[in-house]
Amino acid sequence: MLTREEGEDLVRLSLSSHHIVAGMDEVGRGALAGPLVVGVTTLATWSSPPMGLTDSKLLSARRREALCKPLIDWVHEWSLGTASAREVDEHGVRGALKLASRRALSRLRQAPGIVIMDGPLNLLDDDPEESSSGADAPSVECVVGGDRVVPLISAASVLAKVCRDRAMDRLGASFPAYDWAANRGYGTEAHRSALRTHGATLFHRQSWNLGLDDAPS
Repeated sequence: MLTREEGEDLVRLSLSSHHIVAGMDEVGRGALAGPLVVGVTTLATWSSPPMGLTDSKLLSARRREALCKPLIDWVHEWSLGTASAREVDEHGVRGALKLASRRALSRLRQAPGIVIMDGPLNLLDDDPEESSSGADAPSVECVVGGDRVVPLISAASVLAKVCRDRAMDRLGASFPAYDWAANRGYGTEAHRSALRTHGATLFHRQSWNLGLDDAPS
C-alpha cells in the first residue's frame, strides 16, 4: 500500500499531466438498507489538504461533519452519485456502484482527465453511453487503501459518508423502528431484530439475506 506521502505525490504527478484530477470513493456498500453513494472530488492545482483528513471510517461523526466545510473550500469541485436499494437489487452491488460513479462524474462542471479511485475495481469501465457518444473517458488509477493515503479519495469518502448519514437520518425519522439514525442501514442486531418484527421497507435491499424467514409479510 502507498504511504500518505506517496498518495499526495500521486495527486501532484497527475496534476502535472491533467488539468483536472479527481478522487472517488463509495459508502454504503455493505448496508442492508439505503442507497449506495459515490463521492467525487477534484483539484485543478495542488494545495495541502485539511489537517486530520483520512478515510471516513476512521473518523468520528463529529469530526467528519467538522471537515465538510474545509474540504469543500479545498477542492475545486465535488459531487455525489447515488444508486437506490432497488437498483442494487436490479444490478447487483458492482453494477449499482458503476451507475452511481457515472452519475457522480456527470454532475461535475469540468470533467477530470484522470480519476483516482479506492480499491482494485475500475468502476468506470464498460460504459456504453460514453462509447456511443464519443465522449473522452478519463484515465483511471485504482489504489488499494487509497481512502487512507490519497487525500482526494479521503475527501470524497468523507463527503459521501456525511451526506449518506444525513439521508439515513431523514429516512429514519419515517421508519423509527429500524434505528437508522444509529446504524445507518447496516446490519446491527437491533436492525435485524426490527426486520424480523416489522419486515422490510422499500428502502431495504430485497435481494440480500435480510433474515426474513419468520418476518411478517
